Amino acid sequence: MEENKRKIRVSFNSPAVLGFTIICFVALILNWITKGWTNNMLFSVYHSSLANPLTYVRFIGHIFGHAGWEHFIGNIMLILVIGPLLEEKYGTANLIFVILATALVTGLVNYIFFPNVQLLGASGVVFAFILLSPFTGVKEGTIPATLILVALIYIGEQIYSGIFVQDNVSHLTHILGGGVGASLGFVMHKYKMNKY
Repeated sequence: MEENKRKIRVSFNSPAVLGFTIICFVALILNWITKGWTNNMLFSVYHSSLANPLTYVRFIGHIFGHAGWEHFIGNIMLILVIGPLLEEKYGTANLIFVILATALVTGLVNYIFFPNVQLLGASGVVFAFILLSPFTGVKEGTIPATLILVALIYIGEQIYSGIFVQDNVSHLTHILGGGVGASLGFVMHKYKMNKY
C-alpha cells in the first residue's frame, strides 16, 4: 500500500507585503553597515535641494529606512499581520499604490512643512493599512462601526500625542498615513477595485 505523502511548502502569499518587508530589512542592514550613510542618502526625507536627484528618491525611499531594530520590528510586525489580508482583498497592484501614495504624501508634507525634521520609517504605511482595513467588510450604504472606532482610537491618540507628548515620533505622519488609507479605502470600495 502506497502512502500518500503531502509535502508542506512555503507559500509566498503576499508579494507586496513580503517585498516591502525585504526592502526594509535590506535598508536596515545597509544602514548598519554604512553607519547611517544610506539612511541619510536614500532612506529618509528632509529638506534638500530640488536640484539633487536623490531628493526625489527620498520622497518615496523614507518609508524603507528605520532607525534601528525596535523601530523596524514595531512597524513590520503590524504590516505583516494586516498587509496580507488587505493584499488578498484588494490585490497586489492596489496595495503597492497605497504604499507609494502614503510615502509620497508623507514625504512631501515633511519636506515642505518641516524642513528641519528628518523623517524615516514605515509608520505612515502602518496607519494607512490600519485605516484601510475596516473597508474590507463594507456593505453598500453603510459605514462600519470598526472604521469609526479605529479612526477615533488611532487618530485621536495621535492627535493627543502630537499636542501633549514630547517624543521623537512623527504623529502627523501617522495621521496622514491613516488619511491616505481611509481615502483610498473609500475610493477602492466605491469603484469596486478589489481583487475579485
